[in-house]
Amino acid sequence: MARVTFEKDKCKGCGLCIEACPKKILQLSEDEINLRGYYPAMIIDQDKCIACSFCAIMCPDCIITVEK
Repeated sequence: MARVTFEKDKCKGCGLCIEACPKKILQLSEDEINLRGYYPAMIIDQDKCIACSFCAIMCPDCIITVEK
């Protein structure tokens, strides 16, 4: 099973990972603000992840880890 993790306190909420996800299972948090003052990206349905790593490739800050 694939697992995606984010270093939430380093995320700047740019949304590039959300746009890159073919399964559309990523979103910006609506209620959590990180230490930098941004709404971080998060996965909403881990079970639907296909471990394509498009989100991690698109992340300019390299804060996403995809495990297969």
